[in-house]
Amino acid sequence: MTYVVTENCIKCKYTDCVEVCPVDCFHEGPNFLVIDPDECIDCTLCEPECPAEAIFAEDDLPEGQEEFLALNEELSREWPVITQQKDPLPDAEQWDGVKDKLKYLER
Repeated sequence: MTYVVTENCIKCKYTDCVEVCPVDCFHEGPNFLVIDPDECIDCTLCEPECPAEAIFAEDDLPEGQEEFLALNEELSREWPVITQQKDPLPDAEQWDGVKDKLKYLER
């Protein structure tokens, strides 16, 4: 099983989760993070660290977020690994909790 970054991370990109990951499975895009499912060891450390509550176990994905499993896999092959915490995007607080953000995902 893997953990999955879901829609609420888009335009927030908090990186608290990156600091606790023991296997460096997070990858960074312009306004979103993803988890490489082949690297994730299901340690559960990242999930409680996410201020936007955007990380879920694969088996616990909320309804409507299932497509993010494939999206994490795809984008983790394209984006670079991130291993250190950075500041969130400048307007992260305003975007936290906004619905239907997939259209804002920058590749």
